[in-house]
Amino acid sequence: MPEAPSVETLAARLVEGDRRALARAITLVESTRPDHRTRAAALLDAVLPHTGTSIRLGVSGPPGAGKSTFLQAYGLHQIEARGQRVAVLAVDPSSTQSGGSILGDKTRMPRLAARPEAFIRPSPAGDSLGGLARRTREVLLLCEAAGFDQVMVETVGVGQSETAVAGIIDTMVLLLPPGAGDDLQGIKRGVMELADVVVVTKADGNLAPAARMAAADARQGLALLRRRHPGWDPAVVLTSALEGRGIEEVADAVAAHHDHMTTSGQLAVLRRQQDLQWLHDQVVEGLLAAFRADPASAAALDQAAQSVRAGTRSPTRAAQDVLRTAQRS
Repeated sequence: MPEAPSVETLAARLVEGDRRALARAITLVESTRPDHRTRAAALLDAVLPHTGTSIRLGVSGPPGAGKSTFLQAYGLHQIEARGQRVAVLAVDPSSTQSGGSILGDKTRMPRLAARPEAFIRPSPAGDSLGGLARRTREVLLLCEAAGFDQVMVETVGVGQSETAVAGIIDTMVLLLPPGAGDDLQGIKRGVMELADVVVVTKADGNLAPAARMAAADARQGLALLRRRHPGWDPAVVLTSALEGRGIEEVADAVAAHHDHMTTSGQLAVLRRQQDLQWLHDQVVEGLLAAFRADPASAAALDQAAQSVRAGTRSPTRAAQDVLRTAQRS
């Protein structure tokens, strides 16, 4: 087996845009081996000065909204019309029973996957909170260091995952299918509040009237919500992948939002807040790992779970007992 390149060599190749180096770097940061985690941290430090210049885009929507179709059309537009390089980080839903995942995102976006200016990376969501893959933030930074102009993070659906993804992106694009106007109440208020750009898909043929109604309902609903970013009114755009309409308008809206965030100073503040939350999450993750690795703490947690199931201790008291055991060990 060939020897793994040094962190310095891997970082240099990555910054030069070497796709194999990028794939290798992502594999490294996604590894759970302790020695790999140490090398991954060193790699992230090495490429950090080359990050921060990309537009970080979240793409969400309910099943049937056409996320894959939109991502392919939007990515191809950015490449062909604007000369950009795009990366898609598709968080793949994992089976709660088998732990397996589909990891078929390149087959869902074949035309985009075939372009050398595009990079598509599926990652299993696993048991990470909110459906966000555990290392998505780190992978995003690696893509930025590799020179991609836009990094798009696709979520697994509408719900808790949007809150998690909002913690790592600049602009949230929410996709709504025709007829969604009848079901806007089913989309959580918090999800609508996160949207910076709303895209109504499949606005063609017999679905065109329903799409226009969904757009009108979305505008009315957004008018009642507080703004995620002061001074920015979320844009609502009708699109048709079949007829090739609306994608340029979405790209304009994303660019306008990024310009607003940059010139107002909100982007710098947002990213610093996200970095601090990332620090907090990493510390919590490390503490939990150390807790589970300690035999006394693990045994105390098992006993606490048994007593809670039996109804002999409240969850609050049981948690306090477990933490006291952990502090002594």
